[in-house]
Amino acid sequence: MKDKNRKNSKVVKLKTSFESNNLIYTKKLRTILGVSLIVIILLIVRIGFLQFVEGSYLQEQAYNQQTINQIISPKRGNIYDSTGKALAISAQVDTITINPAKFEKDSDEETQEYRETVAKGLSEIFELDYQETLDKLNSSSQVETIAKKVEQDKVDELKAWMDENDISVGINIDEDTKRYYPYSTVASAVIGFCGSDNQGLSGIESKWDSVLTGTPGKIVSSQGSNQEEIPNAEETYISAENGSDLTLTIDLNIQTIIEKYLKQAVEENECSRGGNVIVMDPSTGDILGMASYPDYDLNSPYTPNSTLAKTYDSLTSEEKNEALYKMWANKSVAETYEPGSTFKVITSAVALEENITTTDKQGDFYCKGYEEFEDVSNSTIRIRCWRTNPHGSQTLRQALMNSCNPAFMQLGKRIGAPTLYKYYEAFGLFDSTNSGLYGEQSSIFQKLENVGPVELATISFGQRLNITPLQMITAISCVANDGILMQPRIVKSVTNTDTGAVTEIPTTQVRQVISEQTSAEVKSMMESVVTEGTGRHAAVAGYSIGGKTGTSEPTEANKDEGYVASYVAISPVENTKVVLLLTLYDPKGDNGYQGGQVAGPVVSQMLSEILPYLGVASDATSDSNSNSSNYITVPDIRNKTVSEAEKTLKDAGFNTKTYVNGDSNTILVQDQNPKPGSQLPKNSLIVLYGEGSTTSTSVTVPDLKGMNASQATSALKNVNLNINIEGSGTVITQDYLSGEQVPEGTIIKVNLRSTLTDAH
Repeated sequence: MKDKNRKNSKVVKLKTSFESNNLIYTKKLRTILGVSLIVIILLIVRIGFLQFVEGSYLQEQAYNQQTINQIISPKRGNIYDSTGKALAISAQVDTITINPAKFEKDSDEETQEYRETVAKGLSEIFELDYQETLDKLNSSSQVETIAKKVEQDKVDELKAWMDENDISVGINIDEDTKRYYPYSTVASAVIGFCGSDNQGLSGIESKWDSVLTGTPGKIVSSQGSNQEEIPNAEETYISAENGSDLTLTIDLNIQTIIEKYLKQAVEENECSRGGNVIVMDPSTGDILGMASYPDYDLNSPYTPNSTLAKTYDSLTSEEKNEALYKMWANKSVAETYEPGSTFKVITSAVALEENITTTDKQGDFYCKGYEEFEDVSNSTIRIRCWRTNPHGSQTLRQALMNSCNPAFMQLGKRIGAPTLYKYYEAFGLFDSTNSGLYGEQSSIFQKLENVGPVELATISFGQRLNITPLQMITAISCVANDGILMQPRIVKSVTNTDTGAVTEIPTTQVRQVISEQTSAEVKSMMESVVTEGTGRHAAVAGYSIGGKTGTSEPTEANKDEGYVASYVAISPVENTKVVLLLTLYDPKGDNGYQGGQVAGPVVSQMLSEILPYLGVASDATSDSNSNSSNYITVPDIRNKTVSEAEKTLKDAGFNTKTYVNGDSNTILVQDQNPKPGSQLPKNSLIVLYGEGSTTSTSVTVPDLKGMNASQATSALKNVNLNINIEGSGTVITQDYLSGEQVPEGTIIKVNLRSTLTDAH
């Protein structure tokens, strides 16, 4: 006890609170713990954000850093005409790229000097801006493109330069394709073109781009942190799926025929807004030919054509873009027009189908030169006939033959707007035709409730309504096809270039619009238009042609647009194989602006070559030329001596002109003009070219318009040209325009017709 007390007595009790610097206040501890907790929470949130929100992106970034993706471009599908001729092809070219990171040396100065040398070489080879090329070499990007669509000669030049400068890495030559159009301007508005990335920008190239393009492939390999490919790393190869080939319904032979005569018609008639032509098979809806003029070169689509080039430099940038888009436009579907009197065929078909009249009912219509109507303001409006001298009493057939506006205004009133609109819809005039063509527009009609007496009168003869040429020819084809409306077709089949499988695009029958009997009656009246009426200029010897002229005048608000002269034709009249629609915009030439005078002769020229080409049998019992007994066949005298050839030709009744360098008795004929098999009158000229002779004298074609057969023959003979005559009367067309340069001996085909004194 004593010892215990002694120990306790040594304990000193403090009267003040104890404080020590070696202990942490509870308050501070809590603060530290709180801050730590917040940091931990923030880290967890950040990790969650990176994992769940940005996980995919970061994974992609890591993949991109660790892998090399080399794209394998698919080959774009080709486009062919219906006979197998290539209209658009993809040729093998190369794309040149660089990897800027691989152009490095030991020091910054050496690196910059090296890059400047490379930039100079690349810019000179590919004709590029030096500074822009140097900027790409100094770029931090993994890959920079230097040049696309490089031809083989440039690739060879690049490879030689790389060898000279001992450059083996950093410059890549990758396979690519470039779009070519073998026929340049042919069917340009239909085919369209591609951009530098092989994407379709216009025409079929754009409308069917997804089919033509295919799917790119790629080669995937691994790379290290130094951006170098890891040797022996696993490589993944995904092959490209090439684009499919398209076969169009367009026939290149028919296309070149219509383009030749369309160009002549636009230039000769000074059509300020160009022209358009469509050829269709009414039984299938196949578009056999479709052309707009002026055209453009598909291989250089951004180069203005000759017409646009006259004003192009004076335009603003915006105006230049608008002008190029207009140049590329397909007038057949992208622009609407007032069809004028060609539309009377539709009005006639509706009237006959509804039993409102018959084809040959005497005195059914009476033309006093005009019709009068009251407009919404109760003012009297007088709409005149095209002819000053009234047509008087007429049947429906005669009214169509004479293109009499008052008769069709009377007919429209009998039919009524509701019935007309019902048939317009049935003919497909209110809807797009779904042809597969690029940029197709629809029609513009007054709303039915807004059609008063004046509007009903004008639409009855094809004015104050707007449709596309394709809608018009589709409706006429329905009339020609026993009343069955077919959907227009431009693509015939699609070929998978990887498997060879061919998918046919089927023809589509839309509906029966009019009866077979009505169809036959309308076609009969259309034939009368050509044989006896206002459409005589479109006649073709040996073939039955049905037709209708059209001349639509501009509205007061659009006077600058001028008249539209048009002609629609069918042939043969029975079992029709071809429907052709020609439209000429704002003709101002010496031939006037009326469809019969301006468009009719051109239609005759086109059909005179299209029908024989399609194998349509001619019912001509003799040549249309009055001197047909004098026509003889040109023999083939090539590979005979010149003197022997001259004797053969003279014995056959021809005159000759020779180009020979040497002895005519030993030198062989290497060429002749006209070619063997041509049909020519006696005393025509045959030009012979001996071996080694390159002389080919060109002469100027004279203007034969208005001449009779004898005068035209004499005019051509005076300049060593030959003639082929069709018809009788005076010359209305010639297949080479006056002023053109052609070789001696060339045959100039002329169409003669009696003077037209009737309608337009």
